[in-house]
Amino acid sequence: MTGHGAIAQRDLVATTRRSAAQEAEPTLPPAFASALQQFCEHLSLERDLSPHTVRSYRTDLAGLFEHAALLHAESPNDLDLPVLRSWLAKQHTQGRSRTTLARRASSARVFTAWAHRRGLSDSDPGVRLVSPKPHRRLPEVLRASDALTVLDSQPDPATEIDPVQLLRDQVILEVLYATGIRVSELCGLDIDDIDLERRTVRVLGKGRKERTVPIGAPALEAIDRWLAEGRPAWRVAASGPALLLGARGGRLDPRTARRAVHERLRAVPGVPDLGPHGLRHSAATHLLEGGADLRSVQELLGHATLATTQIYTHVSIERLRATYERAHPRA
Repeated sequence: MTGHGAIAQRDLVATTRRSAAQEAEPTLPPAFASALQQFCEHLSLERDLSPHTVRSYRTDLAGLFEHAALLHAESPNDLDLPVLRSWLAKQHTQGRSRTTLARRASSARVFTAWAHRRGLSDSDPGVRLVSPKPHRRLPEVLRASDALTVLDSQPDPATEIDPVQLLRDQVILEVLYATGIRVSELCGLDIDDIDLERRTVRVLGKGRKERTVPIGAPALEAIDRWLAEGRPAWRVAASGPALLLGARGGRLDPRTARRAVHERLRAVPGVPDLGPHGLRHSAATHLLEGGADLRSVQELLGHATLATTQIYTHVSIERLRATYERAHPRA
């Protein structure tokens, strides 16, 4: 592991330990608090999950353990199927969505399987836990014409915007739509991740899985302008190899990138403000509508399974149906 990677891992473990201690130990029995800390470290170090994913697991499981403690459970070995079911039933009565219940049930199953393997529990009650299937809502997408309008739009001359920021924000919009990558992946790009000759981008995705995706000429032109005219104006000693920078010279924060996308979308009349993930959904849908095969789109988006990508075929069908109903005289 590189020096930077080792430091990042140590920081992540320290953060996980601090967070687990701060959030779990004051309210949970010691055995639950200890198991929660060990499990989060397992997710971080052995499964290499992102801090955001680890936080989600920790939040779900802290709620489960708190509920179990109210039922007089003191350790993972006291978790059984009735406890797990009553935890989900309580959340159902509180109005939690099917998607939330399904995710939390999944968190419980992952934990009980791990606890059984580690010898913290005599059995694995999670294997018998059934959760509701989440409703799969079709993602909203931009029309191709709207996407082009947004990318070609210019800010209101009356608004005072730093020209360096304009160059950077154009890169954000162009790259997100051209590649379909996530905002976190965009902000993690370094300069040498862009291969101008091959017109590709090297992306580090979820689970630290690396993939290479193609990128279009307009996006590369926006990057060229940023590197020549924008980045040097904001670059500082701490900028390192980061492709995109914030106004103070550090690596671009995902929140800033999201804000830039929302502002650009809201500035174009008649275009829905779908945010960065809307650009990702739109890129995938437009590729399929243009004739791309599903497997290629899966590789582009970095989906672990083809089933995740298949939702975009439903989006295309729904758009086709809406067009038919709107245009056909006998619809």
